Amino acid sequence: MKRKSTLSILRRICRGSRVGCKILPIAGDTPATIAAFSLIELFVVIAVIIILAGLILTTIGYAQKKVARARAETEIAAMSAAIENYKADNGVYPRGQSTSVPPSGTPVYTVASTGTDNLDARANPDSTQKIYQDACRYLYEQLSGDINLDLAVDTGRKTYFTFKESMLAVIKDPNDNTIGLSHIKDPFGNSYGYSTANQVAPATGYNPTFDLWSTAGTTSGSPTDQLQWIKNW
Repeated sequence: MKRKSTLSILRRICRGSRVGCKILPIAGDTPATIAAFSLIELFVVIAVIIILAGLILTTIGYAQKKVARARAETEIAAMSAAIENYKADNGVYPRGQSTSVPPSGTPVYTVASTGTDNLDARANPDSTQKIYQDACRYLYEQLSGDINLDLAVDTGRKTYFTFKESMLAVIKDPNDNTIGLSHIKDPFGNSYGYSTANQVAPATGYNPTFDLWSTAGTTSGSPTDQLQWIKNW
């Protein structure tokens, strides 16, 4: 039997199929060597491609989530160490409310009505809420030394932690100029949680010192979701 070339096979595929078309033989072909794909074979090939694509996308998604978790664990550990250094210098852990406005003097967000004592991880599982953003913005101010939120260390202030650009959810004006900061964001795109609620009432929060966590992209607060949280307790 004569060996078929790749070009010969491609010509047959383009010229016809077993359904509704007559196969045009190529010079040198014999009836035994003439072949074509049926519609069923074509559907099988497409199905295999779809399955393989799904497996690849699932693997990529898993890898990205694993990288995000590793980064969140590293950032939480680093910020926790900075908070301990802050306490060593000031005698207390960062605890309070953000009251700063952008350098322009015009607030672009409502001055925080909630502080670190108000955010309770047990009662507030949705990290997209403003209560999360207010609390961790205060943490940013105290650790970075940037009290007026112009993304620069203020004169006379000490820096305990240098925040990477990827950790900052900035506020921009209509001309796309950065004019302030909304919150510290985790690798999943939501706000980190920072709470001193347990210092107010032992029945709230988890640690008697401070709670620092990422909800890892979950928002429902169900027991299953909370098992995915990355936290310091």
